[in-house]
Amino acid sequence: MQQLILGSSSPFRAELLAKLGLAFTTASPDIDESPLENEQAEQLVKRLSEQKARAIGQHYTNALIIGSDQVAILDGQILGKPDNHINAVKQLTTASGKTVLFLTGLALLNSKTGQIQSLVEPFEVSFKTLSVAQIEFYLQQEQPYQCAGSFKSEGFGISLFYKLRGDDPNSLIGLPLIRLIELLKAEGIDILQPN
Repeated sequence: MQQLILGSSSPFRAELLAKLGLAFTTASPDIDESPLENEQAEQLVKRLSEQKARAIGQHYTNALIIGSDQVAILDGQILGKPDNHINAVKQLTTASGKTVLFLTGLALLNSKTGQIQSLVEPFEVSFKTLSVAQIEFYLQQEQPYQCAGSFKSEGFGISLFYKLRGDDPNSLIGLPLIRLIELLKAEGIDILQPN
């Protein structure tokens, strides 16, 4: 069986992939994640997920490599990671009472054949109307400064929402497992079949 490699340094993505019960290793792709001129968000996450998989694929001749990337979009603008408390307050204040669209790019590269499968999985998060005190309380609890949109849906961040809409809640955390299972099956790995 080919080695399975998660092309990500994200502990959240590694935790998600571990749910599938497959042996895998992780490798961090070193790529420029800057958007291209006039590049739409959907094109960006698809390109970056493929680029991450290919960057890792250069070092392996017989592996299945998973690349993933995610952006959050609010009012037509891409939300990045806030990096600090002030920016997180701004992001959550802007998102209050609104719906944020998350686009998660997913790519699976077979480094032996060069074949790559890729897709973009959407997921919407509708925020409650939040007071300044609620935002401050949440940020003190979780400090999600390295998370796009300034929250962790897998943690206390779930308290910020009144509705989630999408096919796979795992995609919100950064790795759409339902779609990944389909891509793996196309490469001959059926996780529901005993070895």
